[in-house]
Amino acid sequence: MTAIDRSFGRQAFGLNPAAYHAARPEYQDWVYDRLVRCGLGPGARVFEIGAGTGKATRRLIERGADPLVAIEPDARLADFLEASLRHPALTVVRAPFEEAALAEGGFDLGVSATAFHWLDEETALEKVARLIRPGGWWAAIWHVFGDAGRPDPFHEATQSLLSGYASPSAGEGGIPFGLDVAARTQALKRTGAFDVVEYKIVPWQLVLTADETVALYATYSDMAARPNMAAVLTELGRIAREEFGNRVERNMTTSLFVARRGA
Repeated sequence: MTAIDRSFGRQAFGLNPAAYHAARPEYQDWVYDRLVRCGLGPGARVFEIGAGTGKATRRLIERGADPLVAIEPDARLADFLEASLRHPALTVVRAPFEEAALAEGGFDLGVSATAFHWLDEETALEKVARLIRPGGWWAAIWHVFGDAGRPDPFHEATQSLLSGYASPSAGEGGIPFGLDVAARTQALKRTGAFDVVEYKIVPWQLVLTADETVALYATYSDMAARPNMAAVLTELGRIAREEFGNRVERNMTTSLFVARRGA
């Protein structure tokens, strides 16, 4: 198994931003409802780490984030976000989070949606804590593609085809990064900066056509790392059409970790 370096995440998703944006699933309403309880609302000062094409950014602005500082290291994704979401509340910072110049104690809420595993967790959380005012909140969200606890015929049919590469999202000990409750909550508590740490995990199902399956898998970092990416995607599409009747059902899990900045 080849482990994909964290630095690869800063260039893995920007080849075709429009296709990425169209293929990636939205985050469900319950996520944003919970963030409202963490201070998201009109006039909330928010920063977002790894905003990408703005799947979450748009919803944060709809719920009142103003200002919203979106940090995105891939200039191609940042350009797409800025061009497709023209809003006075939005500022796009083209830099890795570690290098982004942000006001310490200047935010009510910090958010990262399916991106935080690309950072060194300990170092990044220390900076997150410095940016959030006392009483403000941090929220890390993940869409986890797959669920080992439920039958997944398409995954089983394509497992050998897709083996060989693992991104940091795979986590450790067989537990995906975004579902490792013990590791994520312990990391938050080790900072000594948060006095409340909570989480919620919701399983669901994504139904895709063969074309949609190929489009989604083309956005995965472990796909972008493959020298034979085109051939693998072609075979995925064939399996989805011929063996699954143009209907692929993938198990999904969404996790949300929230933490309140102590005094």
